[in-house]
Amino acid sequence: MTDLVTFGETMALFAARRTGPLRFARDFDLGLGGAESNVAIGVSRLGHEATWIGRVGRDEFGELITATLRAERVRVHAVEDAEAPTGLMIKGRRTADLIDVRYYRKHSAGSHLSPADLDPALIVSARVLHVSAITPALSASARAAVRHAIDVARSAGIFVSLDVNYRKALWSPQEAGAWLRSVLPDVDVVFATEAEARLVAAADDPVALAKAMGPRHVLLKFGARGALELSGDEVRQAAPYQVTEVDPVGAGDAFAAGWLADWLAGADPEQRLRTACAAGAFAVTSQGDWESLPRRADLELLEGSADGVSR
Repeated sequence: MTDLVTFGETMALFAARRTGPLRFARDFDLGLGGAESNVAIGVSRLGHEATWIGRVGRDEFGELITATLRAERVRVHAVEDAEAPTGLMIKGRRTADLIDVRYYRKHSAGSHLSPADLDPALIVSARVLHVSAITPALSASARAAVRHAIDVARSAGIFVSLDVNYRKALWSPQEAGAWLRSVLPDVDVVFATEAEARLVAAADDPVALAKAMGPRHVLLKFGARGALELSGDEVRQAAPYQVTEVDPVGAGDAFAAGWLADWLAGADPEQRLRTACAAGAFAVTSQGDWESLPRRADLELLEGSADGVSR
């Protein structure tokens, strides 16, 4: 049994320490990054059982990924691919205000995900299946895996969560929009920015845009302007937490993890939206895609004190 099961590609992440063009970088920090594994770590830190399914290369980077996720108390079901390497993600800071992220994932182990990698029994043992629209953009077999997982979950009455996570380097807006429209009728909650929502629907008003997307729960993220949740006919809005942004990558994954963790905990709608915003705020406060994801005790820190010191 697990509370949440998710799957996708997680990559080795090299983050440049020097600001400027990547060609001048000399020192890098080594870590890992992947939208779905970020969510799994976030849900685990907030007190729930999370399981990640994926493919990694039979290499040092694959070992790094599986060891790190297990250290974060995420259950790992990973296939070691002897023929394909673990994908790479290179992140630099082009200017003080602009993050430059590049992916090297073509023919990677993660891009070879297929329905055969998914254990239906594991999916139906979960309370939530979480997927992203990154995975179907990786390959035809990965796209089939997402469809298969959603079908298994739907037939068993499992709650299905989808984060749009649009990546223009992987597919066109038209391709992404068509795929999203094909799966959204089978999704219970969808997370998207305004721009991502417009891949699927057209409306000037955010509430109308959320309604046009279709699922029972729609979460629209506005970055520094907060977030909106449409659940049935009820609309809730949350203001953002005021924090100093260090690295914005991973904020959306943290937001999804916070919302899903509180949904799993049976929190009231207002609380789960606030937790989502708080988790997203925490994610941007340090370097790394997932390192700043909060635990329950951390959430109170954002209320802070007047002098910004926790005593």
